[in-house]
Amino acid sequence: MIDAKKLTKEIEIPENVEVMVDEIITVKGEKGENSKRLFYPTVKISKKDNKIVIEPKKFTKREKKIINTYVAHLKNLIKGVQEAYTYKVKICSSHFPMSVSVNGDELIVKNFYGEKVPRRAKIVEGVNVKVNGEEIVINGTNKESVGQTAANFEKSTRITNRDRRIFQDGLWIVEKGK
Repeated sequence: MIDAKKLTKEIEIPENVEVMVDEIITVKGEKGENSKRLFYPTVKISKKDNKIVIEPKKFTKREKKIINTYVAHLKNLIKGVQEAYTYKVKICSSHFPMSVSVNGDELIVKNFYGEKVPRRAKIVEGVNVKVNGEEIVINGTNKESVGQTAANFEKSTRITNRDRRIFQDGLWIVEKGK
């Protein structure tokens, strides 16, 4: 068995951040709002004074893993509403000049390797995307949404059956928000 005092975690809530704890945890701050559903039957999340307290009902390795995961998620939510996450994606084209544009909740890549049908990538809700010349800047308060959007862009220009050392065209993540 694991000691109960070591397993209970507390996260300090910064001054300009408001946290509401229910089945869905909502964090509001200067840059926006984040929410996430964190539920596990043997882990209890509550708000006491100016802290979020995560405590187990059982004291096993599984609860320890879940609690540490919850701590990471909550820190990301709090950091996101204080300073937004930014990812940068580079547009690389050496064989054919491709054009990239944003249309609603999609990124459209035209003329990728001379293809007639444009490739499309989904932009996750709550994320802002700007195309600046050879660079795409992705901003948002939710780290998971921003990262997933960048991954969708990179995946949209994936190629098969070609030597990746020679055919390096595509969209590539060059900077991640920390």
